[in-house]
Amino acid sequence: MASQTPKFHLHTYFRSSCSGRLRIALALKQISYTTTATNLLKDEQLNTAHLAINPSASVPILTRLDTDTSFPIGQSIAALEYLEEALPGVHPLLPAPERVLERVQVRTLVNIVACDIQPITNRRIILAVQQLGKDPAEWCRHFIERGFAAYEATLDKTAGRFSVGNEITLADVCLVPAVWGGERFGVDLEKFSRLKAVFEEMSRTEAVQKAHWKRQEDTPEEFREP
Repeated sequence: MASQTPKFHLHTYFRSSCSGRLRIALALKQISYTTTATNLLKDEQLNTAHLAINPSASVPILTRLDTDTSFPIGQSIAALEYLEEALPGVHPLLPAPERVLERVQVRTLVNIVACDIQPITNRRIILAVQQLGKDPAEWCRHFIERGFAAYEATLDKTAGRFSVGNEITLADVCLVPAVWGGERFGVDLEKFSRLKAVFEEMSRTEAVQKAHWKRQEDTPEEFREP
């Protein structure tokens, strides 16, 4: 008997870097999904319906629809790891289990982005920085560049065509939206030659082009690209 095609739903926001991670991974794995656009600028993540699904008041939320035990995954890294474990063999983004060193290298790079860059440059922090009378663009640029410097130094030990060797991994999936954010705040990628090369390699893939924040259904017309 043929296995049932998995069905997913994604709560997303066009410029959310965490949402971008999921869009890239789903595209790489050629997994179709439906979406609900959540406008963070209108605080739609704070409404009762959204909070009932994700008490963290954030996006993305990945929900699998073809099982009786679906669980809304409101953290992007947990959602990425779920896709690896629930759908093994579908364009894996972690090296095989026996490649322990490469797996920990991937996870180290993922966490540079997911722990050291994104949490302190997201919209909630930007608003708090504004309330303190500081320049949020300068703040974000500083911490993104600091994180990119750590990523770049790690690439000296791990990189091939991509962040870890010559295969696309979760590290690359997380890096790309971080670079999109860096571009938004004026980060000079020329300071990070290896990182820039990996980003450019990723940007040539159809999955990244499809997932780009300028090409989403909820992207405002003034930002949209074909």
